[in-house]
Amino acid sequence: MTKFIELKSLLYLSLLLFSSLLLAQKPKDIIIEYSEFADRNETEIPGAALLTGNVRISHDGVIITCNKAYYFQKENYAKLFGDVQMVQGDTLFLNSKYAEYSGNEKKAYATGNPVMRSPDMTLTTDTINFDRNSQQAFYNSFGRIVNKENTLTSNAGRYYATEKKFQFLSTVTITNPKYTIKSNHVDYYNNSGHAYLFGPSTITSEKNFIYTEKGFYDSKKNVGHFLRKSYIRYDDRLIEGDSIFYDRTKEFASATRNVKITDTVNKGIVKGHYGEVYKLKDSLMMTGRAVAINLVENDSVYIHGKKLMVTGKKGNQIIRAFNNARFYKSDISGKCDSIHSSTKKALTQLIGRPVVWNGENQLTGDVIHLIGENKTQKIDSLKVINNAFMISRDSLGTGYNQAKGLNMYGKFKDNKLDYIDLVKNTEAIYYVYDDLTLTGIEKKISSSINITFVENKIDVLTSYKNVESLMYPEKDLPENARKLRGFNWRGDEIIKSKEDIFPPEEEEFDKKMQKEAAIEAAQENTPMKIRKETLNYDKKKGVKK
Repeated sequence: MTKFIELKSLLYLSLLLFSSLLLAQKPKDIIIEYSEFADRNETEIPGAALLTGNVRISHDGVIITCNKAYYFQKENYAKLFGDVQMVQGDTLFLNSKYAEYSGNEKKAYATGNPVMRSPDMTLTTDTINFDRNSQQAFYNSFGRIVNKENTLTSNAGRYYATEKKFQFLSTVTITNPKYTIKSNHVDYYNNSGHAYLFGPSTITSEKNFIYTEKGFYDSKKNVGHFLRKSYIRYDDRLIEGDSIFYDRTKEFASATRNVKITDTVNKGIVKGHYGEVYKLKDSLMMTGRAVAINLVENDSVYIHGKKLMVTGKKGNQIIRAFNNARFYKSDISGKCDSIHSSTKKALTQLIGRPVVWNGENQLTGDVIHLIGENKTQKIDSLKVINNAFMISRDSLGTGYNQAKGLNMYGKFKDNKLDYIDLVKNTEAIYYVYDDLTLTGIEKKISSSINITFVENKIDVLTSYKNVESLMYPEKDLPENARKLRGFNWRGDEIIKSKEDIFPPEEEEFDKKMQKEAAIEAAQENTPMKIRKETLNYDKKKGVKK
């Protein structure tokens, strides 16, 4: 008997709880708070109370006022006419000439010049639907949103009141005094001014043009982050990369992975896997398999360094390459610790164990200067300062022709060595041939040496002043006497192609970057993940500093 009573009590409690849940879920009734006149006309509007004059209605936290209303009590529904206003709390206002409101569904429909307002935005369109359950408003016709910074237009949109977010899915335009954004998919957070772009999107201003298919832009701070097929185009420069950060105020951009910066005015390209551009300072920096490519008389010069910097305007640019710097052109190449090249002076300085290869000839010294001619865009001459040394392989044997001195001065003709002058304490070892027969190996000491070249090969070697010369038969000159002091043939380092300018570790790094890029490109493009700074924007504003 006791168990039966306990079961009966449990059943009663369960029914009571179920009933309370049903009551909790039951829609609240619309309350008519005031109207100047009330009437019924079952013939024309059956089931409705006709309310006119300063009508005021409330329902579960929303206050509705209008000039006239039809209230259908059974359906818990109202049709509203003339100067309609719905107010939710003190943050959301919906005004229109006509509206409908369902108390059961907590949904509103407004038309006739509807306007939705919050403290920091105003939305105007033809028709607005507002779902209070999800706190979402949507429209499917041309709409315009205005806030302090921007004017936004689109052919369809949805407003998430709780998140203060607009989602636009058709022909979106965001107009700011400084730029215009166009896209077909934008998530715009009205409080923070953060815009998330998806699909082909552009940002256009007087200063530049930005394209992306996946990006973020902060319209208040004027900074952006672009992730897919993105680029920034100036009048004279194009910046591309898998990931681009941009600060409009500072005119600064940084890019990561597969970075390419094209200078259309100076006919130059800088590539790498991380780059920075300061437009106002006319400077850029590149690392990660970095290379600067300059077009010279229908040929290209490739310059590499662990770090590259390019500064200055057209006609006065400086290119600097640091740490294991290398360069390559089809007819000349070299390497050193660092390169400093000036377009205004047409001077390229190779600093720190420099070596230059031109055809069969290797040139070394403490510092090497390559001097160009701006009009012809050709190499005109060179200077080798301190410990100048020239080596070329004997074209018919296994030996080396050599000449050394304190300094060296050379002249080019059609980018090939025409002649060089070695000065002060000069020495030479030269293999002498009669037709194709080696007649001997000549060793010389003198004050200076002049060497002329034909097709990058030694033609005539002439010594001047205080000349001491000895000719040795090949068999009489031992191997260890066939090299001048300081001899260092670096043939295994010769840069024979543009690929040779990159050290092995940077090639490995490039493979890693390309693998990551391929994996990312194969993935379906999806909208960018919402940032914490967007989600926590209002929280941060409330923190006292």
